[in-house]
Amino acid sequence: MQSRVRPRRSVLYMPGANTRALEKARTLPADALIFDLEDAVAPDAKEAARANVVAAAKSRSYGKREIAIRCNGLGTHWGKADVAAIATSGADAILVPKVESAADVAAVVALLDGAGAPKSMTVWAMMETPRGMLNADAIGGAHERLQLFVMGTNDLVKDMRARHTPMRLPMMTALGLGMLAARAHGLTILDGVYNDIQDAEGFRATCRQGLELGFDGKTLIHPSQVAPCNEVFAPSSSELEMAGKIVGAFKAAQAEGKGVVTVDGRMIENLHVEQAERALALAAAIRELQAA
Repeated sequence: MQSRVRPRRSVLYMPGANTRALEKARTLPADALIFDLEDAVAPDAKEAARANVVAAAKSRSYGKREIAIRCNGLGTHWGKADVAAIATSGADAILVPKVESAADVAAVVALLDGAGAPKSMTVWAMMETPRGMLNADAIGGAHERLQLFVMGTNDLVKDMRARHTPMRLPMMTALGLGMLAARAHGLTILDGVYNDIQDAEGFRATCRQGLELGFDGKTLIHPSQVAPCNEVFAPSSSELEMAGKIVGAFKAAQAEGKGVVTVDGRMIENLHVEQAERALALAAAIRELQAA
């Protein structure tokens, strides 16, 4: 059976300066939350927002939801102080903006270690610049604390001088590079945000595209996006039914000393069994999270 799978279908950004939003997040069915100190916070509110998100993380009042805090860049006036505060906040992860090299990851890890961060705190990397995408492989293998890539598609589109389109063709090279590097190093990878909150149909289509491309989930900017995102990135009932058949048939074949098995006319190989086991493990983890 697959090792434990952590659901990250829906990962919702919450502005760190908005205490009401941080409070509301306790009731939202997102798999994970990102308390944001960077883009969503004005310069004159940065320090207050830092205090807000640290207090929220320390409260441990978000159930089993995974909590990440996005710091400001290390080159900014607030970045190093953010990292030091996040290190002992009780958050599960720190999300680092505009990671462009393995050295960027090493610098954050050194600051975390120096500030007393527990070994369990992971690093998430925003992949949102052309240089970062070209260095994705080196970044992915930079340190064992690094566990996850977040695609920053808005910044990538800006830096590429590209356009947001329904099929996201201008983004495919960057998305593919991020995906390949993540999988090569055993990382989780999250798709970028969808900007038009009112366009429910377009959002759902982009979620489906992200699933087909291999993403584990999607970053979100509004609570209304959580439910459809959870639905798309969860294994469907038909997928789970087939997964159960595959695992059962394979175990039965092994017990009989057979090396070949077919299910509903399909030849089943080890790779299909691995995929089926992961789908079943993900469904079980989702049920556990929802029951919390």
